Amino acid sequence: MSGRLPEVEWIWRDGEFIPWGEAKVHVLSLAVQFGSSVFEGMRCYETPRGLAIFRLQAHLRRLFDSCRVYRIELPHSADDLAAACTAVVERNGLSECYVRPTIVRGYGSSSMVPDESPVETYIAAWPWGAYLGEEALTQGVDVCVSSWQRMQPNTFPAVAKAAGHYTNAQLIKMEAIAHGYVEAIALGPGGLVSEGSGQNLFLVRDGTLIAPAIDGTALPGITQNSVLTIAEDLSIPVVRQAVPRETLYTADELFFTGTATEVTPIRSVDRITIGEGRAGPITMQLQQQFLAVVHGKVPDKHGWLTYVNQPAEVGASEG
Repeated sequence: MSGRLPEVEWIWRDGEFIPWGEAKVHVLSLAVQFGSSVFEGMRCYETPRGLAIFRLQAHLRRLFDSCRVYRIELPHSADDLAAACTAVVERNGLSECYVRPTIVRGYGSSSMVPDESPVETYIAAWPWGAYLGEEALTQGVDVCVSSWQRMQPNTFPAVAKAAGHYTNAQLIKMEAIAHGYVEAIALGPGGLVSEGSGQNLFLVRDGTLIAPAIDGTALPGITQNSVLTIAEDLSIPVVRQAVPRETLYTADELFFTGTATEVTPIRSVDRITIGEGRAGPITMQLQQQFLAVVHGKVPDKHGWLTYVNQPAEVGASEG
């Protein structure tokens, strides 16, 4: 999904609702100068029981983890932010949408040391469609391997979802589009497969689902974790391993996962056709089960759905 951000009426800021146009930070805030902010993105889906945010608890846990890594003292509890996320959706009268909590270091400090900069918390939501295009989920997408690599471990903390990290992702994405692709796959500094610009990657070979090893170059994804869990539920064999670039070209199936991307098949890499050039059977099986879960069409046995009209406590188990 590209184009101008669709505006709604209200944004939550530190315990109160403010008009969309008043959610502003100073040009000399640390968030603007140095990318000093962390954020999350989650989807809210329509279900037979009403609107539900998918894996709200896991997203907020990762938000707090990101704050801890970057030494941000968050002045709100997880329960407060959970209630605020559901309230933003309700207050704006949204249906299926995207919810974006953002923690920024504001105006005050004159250097990178944040002691004099206040911590500000915003939660916005807006209508959201298919990130890579309406046909991507069924027909797949054409991608390339980017010339831009992901970070070396112990340079940027890959487990934190921080705004500054996404300058690298922008370069990956813009290069792909400039060369006529929808998206790109990035390698880590050692030349092994890492992730997309904002998605995790899966391969299928001989009926086994393969996820790249956790190596400090990629953000561990919540949708990725969900798909791994669904694969276990469906008795699909799974391995995590180092993935050389050439393995992409010889895979039977490839697909992206992510909050925005959901489960999107990849039909070619560097103009080399993957498998039959369309979504493969394991990809479709996982995608269909994932979409059934998020839309409440099957039992929520892992406790992944938080209903907007009856929000669960963040401390509740996710199975």
